[in-house]
Amino acid sequence: MPPRCGRATLIRPGPRVSAHTRPTQKGTTTMTTSIRTPFGFSSTADDVIEGVDLSGRRAIVTGGSSGIGVETARALASAGAEVTLAVRRTAAGDQVAAELVRSTGNDAIFVEALELSDQRSVAHFVDRWTGPLHILVNNAGIMATPALERTPEGWEMQFATNFMGHFALTVGLHDALVAAGGARIVSVSSSGNLFSPVVFDDLHFDFRPYDPFVAYGQSKTADALLAVEATRRWSEQGIYANALNPGAIATNLQRHTGGLRTPEDRRKTPSQGASTSVLLAASPLLDGVGGRYFEDNNEARTVTRRPDDYTGVAWYALDPANAERLWDTATDLLP
Repeated sequence: MPPRCGRATLIRPGPRVSAHTRPTQKGTTTMTTSIRTPFGFSSTADDVIEGVDLSGRRAIVTGGSSGIGVETARALASAGAEVTLAVRRTAAGDQVAAELVRSTGNDAIFVEALELSDQRSVAHFVDRWTGPLHILVNNAGIMATPALERTPEGWEMQFATNFMGHFALTVGLHDALVAAGGARIVSVSSSGNLFSPVVFDDLHFDFRPYDPFVAYGQSKTADALLAVEATRRWSEQGIYANALNPGAIATNLQRHTGGLRTPEDRRKTPSQGASTSVLLAASPLLDGVGGRYFEDNNEARTVTRRPDDYTGVAWYALDPANAERLWDTATDLLP
């Protein structure tokens, strides 16, 4: 029998909201509200999950065997969720799962193989999943691969891994998300969205000279747009998706960039980096909220020009027309 769906609870003040204008593609603005929470830059995953009960909830964390994926899984498991680590290397995943069982006392932690750049692997994972899914954390990713690499489909590797793999996974698990009777999708983007929009006419660098950070930026913009369109299409089914920038955390993600170069006062621990993912995945403060982009546990400002401090989200990464076009384009690309 699938686990019973529990209800998260949190004894904290409700979210503070303030008026906020959001730029649109044509330079006009629309009035919306900006979500503010009691948490901030220094908050940890433990801070955010305190008081939350996820008993009966089932979660998947891609890339759950390293970096902020481990801390995201730890927080969800500590609140009572059943957690599946979807990982490239199952041996590493097994070691992490054993440690999480010890540290959280939750023995409902499982490991499944998932290679996001391989559509056959994604399809196999989807086929093996049974029952409802309450939380999908699209966390795994690669960054700034030095040379242009392609999948067998001819897709540029960062776009294929960071976006197309997660897109196929999300769409493939749609019925499981519906069956949860209220589900959340967390799309881990980054400040890299400020490096490039999705270039629809040349997604895979067939014409443009390859640039590692432009390719990374395009993939992370795509991750944000995934949250926008999934919410538009599925919110009436009780499914909400949000995107986030976890901040600067020293992990294996920087193996191609020579390490973390962010000033020390702007760096986070893995637990601090995981906190915004956990907020979007589990906090009742985000009930019924979707299609937005967060950083430091609060909704980020939307910008029309790249700021010097690389904070905020580019307008094109939240543009509804871009989101719908990307979804249709990705659907056509899938085998």
